[in-house]
Amino acid sequence: MSKPTYGTYISIVVVVALVTFVTTLLLFNVSERKEEAKEVSFRLADLTEETIDPEIWGKNFPRQYDGYKRTVDTVRTRYGGSEAFQKLETEPALKRIFAGYAFSLDYREDRGHAYMLLDQDMTRRVKEKAQPGACLHCHSSVIPAYRAAGDGDVTRGFEEVSAMPYAEARKLVDHPIACIDCHDPRTMDLRVTRPGFLIGIKNYMRTKGIEDYDPNESATRQEMRSFVCGQCHVEYYFKGERKTLTYPWSNGIRMEEIEAYYDGVGFKDWVHEETGAKVLKVQHPEFELWNQGIHSKSGVSCADCHMPYMRDGAVKISDHHVRSPVLNIARACQTCHPQPERELEARVETIQGRTRGLLDRTEQVLLDLFDAIKEAKRNVASNVSLEKALRMQRKAQFRFDFVAAENSMGFHAPQESARILAEAIDYARQGQVAVLETR
Repeated sequence: MSKPTYGTYISIVVVVALVTFVTTLLLFNVSERKEEAKEVSFRLADLTEETIDPEIWGKNFPRQYDGYKRTVDTVRTRYGGSEAFQKLETEPALKRIFAGYAFSLDYREDRGHAYMLLDQDMTRRVKEKAQPGACLHCHSSVIPAYRAAGDGDVTRGFEEVSAMPYAEARKLVDHPIACIDCHDPRTMDLRVTRPGFLIGIKNYMRTKGIEDYDPNESATRQEMRSFVCGQCHVEYYFKGERKTLTYPWSNGIRMEEIEAYYDGVGFKDWVHEETGAKVLKVQHPEFELWNQGIHSKSGVSCADCHMPYMRDGAVKISDHHVRSPVLNIARACQTCHPQPERELEARVETIQGRTRGLLDRTEQVLLDLFDAIKEAKRNVASNVSLEKALRMQRKAQFRFDFVAAENSMGFHAPQESARILAEAIDYARQGQVAVLETR
């Protein structure tokens, strides 16, 4: 065996030195990343319950604030997104469906959180129709205004502001939804702040035998990642002469349970201009419909899909660029679903396309029912004889709107959405049969 040469020794020394150097750099990098991961925030501003402006919060949380500012985008998916097009132009049937109500004047697609107060100010529904201050419950960072109006009592202030005319209440707020609405300024813990939700969820949990439920005391962090969204993405109505914003959950949160609540208290949103039916306008029941879907049943929160975790360097945060998961499939969907992006997007669009098809059919049968009732009235049919047909219109229209006003185009609970629209079509046809029976 030949002895190692001088050159061999030099090569070994060089290799060892390189390995040592690379290993040292790697250890330094790991150490730097660990230190970086500790810097999740910066203490540059003092945050209190009166710090409403998100820009001030952004000094301490620049990563999250950067995402929040991006909600100004106007990117559309095939069946949703944040482009403020006029639905009354793309779906002319809506003018008749909401005849006599403010939504027949202006019904635009929702935009991102950054626009929620501006869009409320600009809609013809507010500019041409009297609206209460209750609207600000979900369109603004309103808790300090409640506190001031209630002399420190948020719930009392909530009732006072709800009763104000919109123009008067609007003077009390300056920002759309902001950091303080979902985070404790001292601990940054998630929290529910909206009185409407706190009262509504307490009533709902009572139907399950749980008394005095307070999510801020009892909910898990994963539950809170949905509750903070459910504060506003819900169905509600203005109760009584003081227009107190109320979540109709005393019987439960399923569509039939909400309908039963409205029937029980004799509530109507308006009298339909063409038919005279006492009908309901659904708002945006994402929380209610999501609760009936597979993601909710599997413990997946709203934030998991709409604000998925992301890494900024070594820091892990929730993406505050709140948007459709279809625009962010890699982080919003593929964490749980390893299929290719194109396949996942196709699944979503298949569900939404089928829901859209059912909505189109429901619109048509509603118009058929309107025509049948109007024809009967021209033939001097009495309101008493048309009572069943008008009741069927109320039921059909409520079901149509429960899916149409919900912003996932059926995706949050596909089978539930299809079931609701099937019932809507059935009730509309029953209404037509009821008209025939008056002849």
